[in-house]
Amino acid sequence: MSDAREYLKRVSETVDATLEQLLPSEASYPHSIHKLMRYSTFAGGKRVRPSLIMAAYEACGGSFGDEKPRFAGAAFEMLHTFSLIHDDLPCMDNDDLRRGRPTTHRVFDVPTATRVGFLLVPVAGMVLAQAARDLALSEEVLGRMASELFTAGGIEGMVGGQWLDLEAEGRSLDRDELVRVHRGKTGALIRATCILGGLAAEASPAVLEALGAYGRDVGLAFQIADDVLDATSTSEQLGKSAGKDAASRKSTYVGVLGVEAAREEAAVLAAQAVDHLESAGVPSGALASLAGYIVSRQS
Repeated sequence: MSDAREYLKRVSETVDATLEQLLPSEASYPHSIHKLMRYSTFAGGKRVRPSLIMAAYEACGGSFGDEKPRFAGAAFEMLHTFSLIHDDLPCMDNDDLRRGRPTTHRVFDVPTATRVGFLLVPVAGMVLAQAARDLALSEEVLGRMASELFTAGGIEGMVGGQWLDLEAEGRSLDRDELVRVHRGKTGALIRATCILGGLAAEASPAVLEALGAYGRDVGLAFQIADDVLDATSTSEQLGKSAGKDAASRKSTYVGVLGVEAAREEAAVLAAQAVDHLESAGVPSGALASLAGYIVSRQS
């Protein structure tokens, strides 16, 4: 998966430069807000989601250096950062470590982390809107991109999935229930990245449908791979606390299927995701490499 790692590195550099351009420095007033936003946003993530946006954009004929996917990726990364800040709070997963360093609420405090998480949501919308104006995207395209972004992050997607996940602690979910939780909690945002990349390239409805099907399967594969890593890796390898699922008595794919069967399920979903693209005549390219990376990564 060296190609995928190189691609992630290129996108990470591009998106980080864009975020640096968009986010005010810590010296800007109000200092405390900007310090918090930057601490959380520049925490060294792999930028998988912006990479999927860029790869989908390229699959639809766009070029890597274009600005449309770069700004969409930055907006998406802000929304994702909000989700991580809140996911780590004591009322959620109560974690002390994220991306190899203390979580936002441990460095600052819970009320402050909660507020800065919420703040990143409208900032993401502002970035998307500004990008659309600067790049002369139509109002229709902007509206569809914003709808995908915020629906995926809301009650029908990530927030709803997280709610169901918390409700399920201490219960044994069957496979269908587990899929329902994680298609929202993790899968909705990943599916939306692929749609956003296609919308930025003004792809046809058939291509958007194929990208959505790819994202739907890759999103679930991502969560299964996460469950395997949580059960088999150390905190040092993950950059976050390992074994949290078992400690919280959460139902996971490892618990339902076992480690090896869960790995096989993730691999099947990744291959199925690429099949959706190839069946629709969409060049798989970087999207295929990223699908393979997602299910074979070590952190």
